[in-house]
Amino acid sequence: MEHIKEALDKFLEQIKPVLNFEEACKYCGISASSMYKHTSANRIPHYKPEGKLIYFKRDELDEWMLRNRQSTNQEMAEIATSYTFKNRKS
Repeated sequence: MEHIKEALDKFLEQIKPVLNFEEACKYCGISASSMYKHTSANRIPHYKPEGKLIYFKRDELDEWMLRNRQSTNQEMAEIATSYTFKNRKS
């Protein structure tokens, strides 16, 4: 029965929309030191409702982690081919 409670707690933690500092570090897979650097430089969206404790929205962390997408080799080849055909001199 204890393992069911642990699994339920883990599930509920995963769907929690607002994370505290420690949860956000774990969620993003970065150290507290790195997270402090990001928050102090305002490079990551965060909230300080009382001016001290830091909170994060899970969906904003997802967006932050998925920024700067890198194209695959196939996508780059398709872009190059499209560009070449559009800019051909007759």
